[in-house]
Amino acid sequence: MPHPRHVLVFAARVGSRTLCVHPFVHPFFVEGNRGEETQFALRCKTAMETETIPSGPSAADGRARFSAVYRVLEEAIAAHAFPGCAFGVLSAGKSAGKSNRKTVFEDALGHFTYEDSAHAVSAQTVYDVASLTKVVATTAAAMLLYRRGLLDLDTPLGDLLPGFVVGRAPHERARSVTLRHLLAHNSGLPGYVEFFRAAATSSALLRACLELPLEAEPGARAEYSDPGFILLGKALEVNTRENLANWAHREIFAPLGMTSTGFCPPSAARLSIPPTEEDITLRHRILQGEVQDENAWLLQGVAGHAGLFSNVPDLLRFAGEILDAGRAFGPESTSSRLFDAATVRHFAQRQGPEGSSRALGWDTPSENSSSGRHFFPHSIGHLGYSGCSLWIDLDAGIAITLLTNRTWPDRRSRLIREVRPAFHDAVREAL
Repeated sequence: MPHPRHVLVFAARVGSRTLCVHPFVHPFFVEGNRGEETQFALRCKTAMETETIPSGPSAADGRARFSAVYRVLEEAIAAHAFPGCAFGVLSAGKSAGKSNRKTVFEDALGHFTYEDSAHAVSAQTVYDVASLTKVVATTAAAMLLYRRGLLDLDTPLGDLLPGFVVGRAPHERARSVTLRHLLAHNSGLPGYVEFFRAAATSSALLRACLELPLEAEPGARAEYSDPGFILLGKALEVNTRENLANWAHREIFAPLGMTSTGFCPPSAARLSIPPTEEDITLRHRILQGEVQDENAWLLQGVAGHAGLFSNVPDLLRFAGEILDAGRAFGPESTSSRLFDAATVRHFAQRQGPEGSSRALGWDTPSENSSSGRHFFPHSIGHLGYSGCSLWIDLDAGIAITLLTNRTWPDRRSRLIREVRPAFHDAVREAL
């Protein structure tokens, strides 16, 4: 018999000081080589092309209707792209000026690990969503502050984080870096730095991040940057005078009913979260229910670039909020509680330099995109290193999320690169 759901509490601590406290609903259910990737891609394509997809909308024939989707994911699990996954689709329209959201389907396949005795994944299973943190927490916070007139995206980063410019030459290009540059991933900062190799504390990591030399002129180069979002998260904390986890919970997650979303899962909840890795180099333990990203871990589990945990229903609620706002034409819709059409349009607009697919915080479809072939150009999305993704088609009113722990047990599998577009194509073709 399944156990009842219990409300637990997230709490990140530095010494004796609590950094974030918010509820977390805990459901008590108890890379290979390139040749392999090519073969797997062909199997995904074959699974899609050979499946007949009925068009009926009823729940009774849901699995048959999305049979190509299940085939792609079952093939992925069999090929050890990931041991299990949860996935869901939401559609959103407007009727008489009101939101008309509908969850088309939510489901799950596989297990927490490759062992037959491992827990089965459910649609409600909470995952480490890795870099989805960048959009669901950090970018969402920036969007909400922007809408409220509390955040100027052209504010120099050094105005909020003086440590970024202190000690630099008067004409140093770092002084020109703005919050907009950080959101657009064109600040000139490097893409990834293993701060955790040298830094022993969160303050040392932040200091090293603040002192990074720029590799390019701000705005001149698109480079997806974790350090940029670490600094953006800290800048937003200065702006709000509050920890990012606390603020995001109160202002975003709680209003949207995202009860399974938050940072720093308590130890009692960890066994209900699929493990991401058997870490044999840094923490020397199985990482389950604690953030996988090493820099985020050193930052006490709360960072602008990673650290969030969530599940399919919550991510679809979040996506529905974006769709409600983004699809409001004419007079502003009152159905969206957080965002408005102007804000969504602004953050969904591609930024420079020419050829970049990056919007403000979000990515957009590009050639060979993980979103597949059927998302309209006016779409936004993001990926997570752990094997998670969220794509939102603002024109079609469709949101699709896929959550996996593809890094289990050792990060080597890269088959997720083939799974994602095949999965999204299968879903869109079934719709």
